[in-house]
Amino acid sequence: MSRRVALSGFLGTTIEYFDFYVYGTVAALVFNQVFFNNLDPLIGTIAAFATLAAGYLSRLLGAIIFGHYGDRLGRKSALLITMVAMGLSSGLIGLLPTQAQIGAAAPLLLVTLRLVQGFALGGEFGGAVLMTAEHSANKKRGLTTSLTVMGGSTGSALGMLSVLILTGVLTTEQFQSWGWRIPFILSFGLLAIGYFVRHKVAESPVFEQQVSTAEPTRAPLVELVRTQTRNLVLGTLILVAGVTGTGIFGVYVLAYATGVGHERSTVLTAVLLGTIGSALFTPVISAFSDRVGRRPILFVGTALTAAVSFPLFWVIDQLNGALLIASLTVYITFVMTCITAVAPIMLSELFPTHLRYTGVSMTYQLGSLLGAGMVPLAASALVAGSGGNGYAVAALIVGISVISVIAVFLAPETSGSSLTEPDADSSPSNTAAPTSSTTA
Repeated sequence: MSRRVALSGFLGTTIEYFDFYVYGTVAALVFNQVFFNNLDPLIGTIAAFATLAAGYLSRLLGAIIFGHYGDRLGRKSALLITMVAMGLSSGLIGLLPTQAQIGAAAPLLLVTLRLVQGFALGGEFGGAVLMTAEHSANKKRGLTTSLTVMGGSTGSALGMLSVLILTGVLTTEQFQSWGWRIPFILSFGLLAIGYFVRHKVAESPVFEQQVSTAEPTRAPLVELVRTQTRNLVLGTLILVAGVTGTGIFGVYVLAYATGVGHERSTVLTAVLLGTIGSALFTPVISAFSDRVGRRPILFVGTALTAAVSFPLFWVIDQLNGALLIASLTVYITFVMTCITAVAPIMLSELFPTHLRYTGVSMTYQLGSLLGAGMVPLAASALVAGSGGNGYAVAALIVGISVISVIAVFLAPETSGSSLTEPDADSSPSNTAAPTSSTTA
């Protein structure tokens, strides 16, 4: 069952992130012309990224609602609902008329479906990761859970690959007219496959043990804020540097690099190769974290994110396609993955069972909102205000990474901790500073 749950988590997160990142990629390339074509191109790009940020805001709401549902009634049913909502909203985006066809209703409908997308993903990723974690052996949790975590990179890579193929075989006019719709419409078929697989998965044994001995918490979010403030804040800040790197060098870079003169296919190739590398490297680094701990790997990844930010923008400005591909591939594969592969596992180990779905989902979505949701929007504004200079964005990344490094230092080490202990005694061991899973 552990392997089946891991496979289900992999397929589920692959589908969810395929849908979500197709949106991010197409928003960077097309939406300013299709849904915001009456605006200045730069302002249209900012508006397109604003819809991207709106999806992250709704992810937070989804984390609250599905976290509440998952902690009170079960993990499996919540995850089935998130998958259906994501698949339907993504497919409908591919059927939307443009602003030229129906006017202001087009961007309004786009934002509405984007909000549904985000709402679904808000309950998906954290729930899928903790579902796998709760089926895993304590000493191999990183390795087992890595398959579910891989789904994020795999879905993103498939989304970008679909866009890369379409932009390669279609003319620019064809892609902007109708080609961008194809990946969204494919979501209907992916939904059918994913739902079939996830429906066969058993409920979490850790959750079933919890509800057999105690009544579910009536208000998980309220209790989370009251008793888990420290872990909620630290988990969010630990994650934020990695998702900032994802938002800038995985999504925003498409707009920035093409704006300074790179070919669109070159930038997509760089991000695609890095994302494939990240998917392949995730089980390696996750298994390694079972041996050396979560914190050392998170510290290295966060510190390196700060160190390479200015060099990466320098590379982009050189207009050397081969150098751009090599640099982004190395960064996304190795540096970013040290955070994105390990942080979700650590979050699953930070919170007690009766609050775990709410805690993991809230922490992950708060970090994603701050890092990958707001930062591309802030980056667009910074570049516009500085006359096209990307070093202001690099400085922002450095500042965020420093905060994350401090959070990693203050956080407890969670590797090997039991998820089936009674909640009152379930705090993970702490090699940095004494704390408790119920510390306010």
